[in-house]
Amino acid sequence: QVQLQESGPGLVKPSQTLSLTCTVSGGSITTNYYYWSWIRQPPGKGLEWMGAIRYSGSTFYSPSLKSRTSISRDTSKNQFTLQLSSVTPEDTAVYYCARGSAYDYWGQGTQVTVSS
Repeated sequence: QVQLQESGPGLVKPSQTLSLTCTVSGGSITTNYYYWSWIRQPPGKGLEWMGAIRYSGSTFYSPSLKSRTSISRDTSKNQFTLQLSSVTPEDTAVYYCARGSAYDYWGQGTQVTVSS
């Protein structure tokens, strides 16, 4: 059973960089041919896919967030990390990590609030 768990600060100040880590257990992030995504849901809105890192380590991003988003990984810890720069209050959301392409496994989500 694959399990994902998000971790990181729940409060970030405007203009700073949001950093979240997803720890995966029960499966390796280097297993062919999965990719590992970050998805968020702002209050009162739908899910927004942000980007992903493939089993190979290559990344791809939502065009609307590409300029501010970076996803990396630490294979020794079986973790992948999201960094979102220059945050504003509009980046307030519940952030999820999930396994693609089936999106069959998700973390429980972590609330991040952008506020001074």
